[in-house]
Amino acid sequence: MTDFNNPSFQPNDEAPRISTGSKGLDDILGGGLDPNRMYLYEGSPGSGKTTIALQFLLEGVRQGERVLYVTLSETKAELELVAKRHGWTLEGIDVFELISPETSLDPELELTVLHPAEMELSETTQQVFDRVTETNPTRVIFDSLSEMRLLAQSPLRYRRQVLAFKHFFTSRNCTVILLDDQTSEIGDLQLHSISHGVVMLEQLAIDYGAERRRLRVIKMRGIQFRGGYHDFVIRKGGLQIYPRLIAAEHHSPFTGELASSGNEALDKMLGGGLERGTNALLVGAAGVGKSSLALSYAVAACKRGEQVAFFVFDENTSTLLARGRALGLPMEPWIDQGLLHLQQVDPAELSPGEFTAAVRHSVEMQGTKLVILDSLNGYLHAMPDGKFLILQMHELLSYLGQKGVVSIMILAQHGLVGPMDTPIDISYLSDAVIMQRYFEHSGVVRRALSVVKKRSGHHENTIREYRLSPAGIKVGPPLSHFNGILSGTPEYTGDATYLLTDEHDDAH
Repeated sequence: MTDFNNPSFQPNDEAPRISTGSKGLDDILGGGLDPNRMYLYEGSPGSGKTTIALQFLLEGVRQGERVLYVTLSETKAELELVAKRHGWTLEGIDVFELISPETSLDPELELTVLHPAEMELSETTQQVFDRVTETNPTRVIFDSLSEMRLLAQSPLRYRRQVLAFKHFFTSRNCTVILLDDQTSEIGDLQLHSISHGVVMLEQLAIDYGAERRRLRVIKMRGIQFRGGYHDFVIRKGGLQIYPRLIAAEHHSPFTGELASSGNEALDKMLGGGLERGTNALLVGAAGVGKSSLALSYAVAACKRGEQVAFFVFDENTSTLLARGRALGLPMEPWIDQGLLHLQQVDPAELSPGEFTAAVRHSVEMQGTKLVILDSLNGYLHAMPDGKFLILQMHELLSYLGQKGVVSIMILAQHGLVGPMDTPIDISYLSDAVIMQRYFEHSGVVRRALSVVKKRSGHHENTIREYRLSPAGIKVGPPLSHFNGILSGTPEYTGDATYLLTDEHDDAH
């Protein structure tokens, strides 16, 4: 990735980096761009090139620099509209139009950018050179190369003109970003070799939901950057870029104490509770009480004065609040105190990178000690390509672990009774797995739970009955005499005196 053999790379005598105008892109690049170089931003129309280019120039204006926007494809009025919709102004930006609305539509006039044969390319580039010499800017955007490619009419002529651009700016104290909308593939790789760095922006259409946008740094000479794809969205105020999470960069010291569920019997099953920096997976059929169990952990953490982030994918927050009240675990007091943060997540609208950024914000800005994901099924639906779910979830869980955060994930299995299918196998990433199942006794459907795995210490290997009541979650003594556990249809054949009483209240 990093071209340390390049003679221009001088680690002991580096000029300070300059900001791209985007906090996320600066993070990916490890501090920003090398000044006085020529870069390429490429992407299909609508991917956000003009917006991030304007952010680069506006950052220059904030620093008191002279900046220039050379446009062959958009008028100043169109740029002003883009800026206005982001809450910006073009004040301080010198916009140089090489396309004139009066000339481009008049076929009688000889000189027009829209007719390549009628205008010499060298004349266009000379106009740019003259304007740069006149105003002496430190930041320049050239929008776009596709028009220059049309004017050149041949790949060799086009390459020569781009090289002429580079040589002209080499002698000046100026950072140049070229925009290319990739409408033609001719000469694109040549352009990569000429440029000091290349950033690619993509817009992806997925089968359902909003389009997804992502960014990748293809090359950056002499700069160690974070490779791979990074999700971003275009919002009012510019591009919100979410750098890909690398857990190893975020280790924080913490004490490995136990976090209680608020239920003595459940804590006993888990060998005292869940260790800090570990994650637990709650697996079971729909309606068996997975969210309710997670809710008891959330309320117990709030009672200890800890910050809790509860991300809800599958139902609306009002349903969850109503469930909490029915269990005698009202969440409203903790929300009012600012300890419990309920966040509704729409899987169709949210990219995985944006969700990861939301989790990071809750941990780093709010000091969250418990993160609950309800559920992984909803997170799975948020992925444009499900095969990367495990990798992204692994990084997220590793990050939370290194921050000393307890994380609880809920995974709904397909089906209610009988052999049940798990939509994705993520149990090997989990430090603890709690299985929740329906079982039958004397014609009554009951609920059982067992801890099937716990990496960090001792746990009970028993099966216990539990029930959901207005007084919270009640967990009974260990049970034996079960038939059909492995077949997926557990039936209790033991002594009924070990079962929880008042089951009929629950059934109504």
